[in-house]
Amino acid sequence: MADPLTATMHIASSGLQAQAERMRVVSENLANARSTGDVAGSDPYSRKTITFESEMQRALGAETVRVKEIGTDKAPYTVEYEPGHPAADENGFVKMPNVNMLVEMADMRETNRSYEANLKVMTQTREMVMRHISLLSE
Repeated sequence: MADPLTATMHIASSGLQAQAERMRVVSENLANARSTGDVAGSDPYSRKTITFESEMQRALGAETVRVKEIGTDKAPYTVEYEPGHPAADENGFVKMPNVNMLVEMADMRETNRSYEANLKVMTQTREMVMRHISLLSE
C-alpha cells in the first residue's frame, strides 16, 4: 500500500481526468445543440452522456474513478416547424437535437466545481508533502 499522501494525489488526479472528459462531452453537446441532419428526414445530433465507475488500484490500496462509457441519450428529438430548412420533411418539420441547454449548463457548472474540488485536494496534498519534506530537512 502506498502512503496516504501519494494515494490522495492519485485519487484526485483520476477525478481531474474524469471531470475533464465530462467537460469535453458537455462542451460537445452545447456546440451541437442546434445541429440538424443534412437532408430531409435525417436524424440530428444525439446528446452524449458519460458514465463513471470506480476502479480499485491495488498498489495504492484505494479506489480511483474512471470513465466507463460515453453513450448517447435515448430521449426523443424535438421537432420544429421550419419549412425552408434543408432537413425539413415534406410537412416543413425539422428534427432538432435532444440537447437541453439548461441541463448542459447545469452539468457544466457541476463539472467545473468537481474539477476545482479535486484540484484543491491536489494543492493541499502537495502543500502537506512540502511541509513534511521541510520538517525532515530541519
